[in-house]
Amino acid sequence: MRRVIFLLIISGAGLAVLIGLGTWQLQRKAWKEGVLSTIEERIAGDVADHLPKALDKDADKFRPVRLSGEISAEQLHVLTSIKDKGPGYRVISPFTLADGRRVLIDRGFIPVKAKQAVRLAGPADIEGNIHWPQETDSYTPAPDLAANIWYTRDAGRMAEQLGTEPVMIVLRTSPQGEAGLLPVPVDTASVPNNHLQYAITWFSLAFIWAAMTIYFLRRSRPNPKS
Repeated sequence: MRRVIFLLIISGAGLAVLIGLGTWQLQRKAWKEGVLSTIEERIAGDVADHLPKALDKDADKFRPVRLSGEISAEQLHVLTSIKDKGPGYRVISPFTLADGRRVLIDRGFIPVKAKQAVRLAGPADIEGNIHWPQETDSYTPAPDLAANIWYTRDAGRMAEQLGTEPVMIVLRTSPQGEAGLLPVPVDTASVPNNHLQYAITWFSLAFIWAAMTIYFLRRSRPNPKS
């Protein structure tokens, strides 16, 4: 009997933990869907004709803006790959506004063979979304400054390199006169939402745990023939 009680206690605790984790993942799924909905609404919101002087990373991230200024000839190339396009680079340049502020712009994608091509520099009107990409982690290699190859977009470090504010405008379309660049607008595709799969995993483990408990309880019953 003690063995059965012990087994019930352990099994019940394990089952409660697994069901709790599955429920938590469903709650996380609902939260993430709300976040994604907010991002999508912000991306598709009204386009502002100025860049706020005091930017807020929470309130202004992904907001659309339309700006006039000047694209600098300086470029940073971020190694990347795009489906159906293959390997290439995202081109990051400084953009100087009429009031003298300098920000980063993500101009879009170029194939590897176009790395040395001449690109638009000078006055331009741009439209894009405000972003603070910080994609580096402990495994990211340091940029190869001599070859001008970066491995992720790092708004802070790129701003230091180009002398701009640490904020980036990711272009939706290429400005007039720009050729050879494929804009890569911001979207929610890069924001993972795998919580349903995680919930299914935890609930599946809970089912297996319960089945094993029933099996062992049956094995633990006294044999009336013995």
